[in-house]
Amino acid sequence: MLFRLLLALALITAQSGCSFDAYAKRPSAPDLPYRNWEIGLVAPNYMEVWVESVDVVDRRGFSYEQVHGGTSSITNPSGDRGDPAGWPERPGAGKSRPMTGIDLPDRIFVRWQSLAEPQTYNVRINIPEWARKEMVLPKDANCGFDGKNILDYRKVVTVGLAPGGIAKVWLSGDCSDPIEIGRFEGSISLEGPSRGQTEGRYALPLDPAAQHYLETHEIPFDSW
Repeated sequence: MLFRLLLALALITAQSGCSFDAYAKRPSAPDLPYRNWEIGLVAPNYMEVWVESVDVVDRRGFSYEQVHGGTSSITNPSGDRGDPAGWPERPGAGKSRPMTGIDLPDRIFVRWQSLAEPQTYNVRINIPEWARKEMVLPKDANCGFDGKNILDYRKVVTVGLAPGGIAKVWLSGDCSDPIEIGRFEGSISLEGPSRGQTEGRYALPLDPAAQHYLETHEIPFDSW
């Protein structure tokens, strides 16, 4: 009888311990000076992309899958008036999405279809510690559009995606000048678009202006 009682107590203790450990591993709300940071997506003129997934591993080691995706911010001026070569001095936030409940990023993984080629790429973006420190550093910034001074944070990680599997990454704020984090080279996905589930078909047709540009110009691979 005593043995059974001790065994029951041991099982209860073990179950309580497992329950506590599982609870302890749940991510708590990150301690940030703002509600959330953001990820933005941009692409050069005419070089349209379809982002299949953006995954994040935050600085605590928690993983978050498919937090962003779809089209990026892009312009396709008619009459071939746009210039896709290189990146603008101020890329802006791009098509952004808030990372609510996610701590500052340690790694960002992007899988995207470069519709201009077409080709599918994967890239891993390592966010250095200095960039995370910059994301929580308040800045006195002047907003050129209205001339007001504000307390600003560079809390937007803008990812520029270009043909050849190139990803250029910046930190952007509402009014602060962007800071470059780095340039990253992705690898071709052997699975193809949509992880091989569409028999090689890409997600979207090209915009007519982009199609015309690509029919009359070379892709400036070396410019990104």
